[in-house]
Amino acid sequence: MRKRKFGFAMSFVLAASTILGACGTGDEQENAGTDNGGDTPAETVDFKAGLVTDTGGVDDKSFNQSAWEGLVKFGEERGLTEGEGYRYLQSGAESEYIPNLTQFAENGFDLTIAAGFLLEDPVQTTAEQIPDAQFVLIDSLLSDENWNTVWLDNVANVTFKEHQGSFLVGVAAALHTKTNKVGFVGGVDSPLIKKFESGFKAGVKAVNPEIEIVAQYVEDFNDAAKATTIASSMYEQQVDIIYHAAGGSGNGVFTEAKNRKANGQDVWVIGVDRDQHEEGMPENVTLTSMIKRVDVAVYEMAQQTLGGDFPGGKETVFGIEEGAVGIAPTTTNLTEDTINKIKEYEQKILSGEIEVPQTDEEYAEYEGSL
Repeated sequence: MRKRKFGFAMSFVLAASTILGACGTGDEQENAGTDNGGDTPAETVDFKAGLVTDTGGVDDKSFNQSAWEGLVKFGEERGLTEGEGYRYLQSGAESEYIPNLTQFAENGFDLTIAAGFLLEDPVQTTAEQIPDAQFVLIDSLLSDENWNTVWLDNVANVTFKEHQGSFLVGVAAALHTKTNKVGFVGGVDSPLIKKFESGFKAGVKAVNPEIEIVAQYVEDFNDAAKATTIASSMYEQQVDIIYHAAGGSGNGVFTEAKNRKANGQDVWVIGVDRDQHEEGMPENVTLTSMIKRVDVAVYEMAQQTLGGDFPGGKETVFGIEEGAVGIAPTTTNLTEDTINKIKEYEQKILSGEIEVPQTDEEYAEYEGSL
């Protein structure tokens, strides 16, 4: 697929609610999820919503899993039956994106949710072919060959201010590193993941401009083995903290860190999208995580659509102000001083005192101003 410029257009604020969802598992295209533990649903509705994952899989312990948790939460609260009222289709390859989207759109689903910017072109194609269906595209805007934003009335676009949350974990890394050398491992080199990288580097440099930052991309969201190799190389270069924004590939970073810590090396990982504290156990290698509440976005989009307010042809943006990005609730490995410093920088971002860079160009300008 062609690379995109990542633009921002019309946005409106949504209140982000706290969601405690359950996750699905599976390696093939199938339904997954959990029941509601016997709880009586608040109401039962006639509504069907489907989630199409990218190739990272629904149990990537990161982006896709968070999206599924949001849909599970919505479905259980509305008394929907898993597999009928809400379900997912897992994409094993890019060639499956359009067939999966089409399957939901042509089979009576009120809402089809596409998890990730890799589905941008497939969503545009499918939405144009089936104008009566409603789609939510997470993490991107539709655009044409000239990089102009394309607004379709049957596509709601959801984006996040990942750079803001990444800045905060950058602050944590800078305050915790002992070698003054930290790393960033990205999934696919793209405008979206550049937001994670740029924000992280800016947060590190805000605390200490002398810290060295090493960045490398896996070029895949589902290649843990390659991510392990990259992480190994970084740790060998005296990097002691790695922030990953690599989806399922990030599991490889955790594997390498746990192996090294088991052998006495003081190394850490910063997780992404979900609170990944448990991914670092039993070696306790997760310093913190950058929370990106994809579950909140999915829940809110389904809720609005159910209520007759499908935000088609618009962009909904989730950031710190909406409680959708930030530091994970597990702060076991952060000192009180670090937590307080993170809060200070968070307020500076909210007040506009700090404008967090999103691109290589913006980061270069930011770094030059320090």
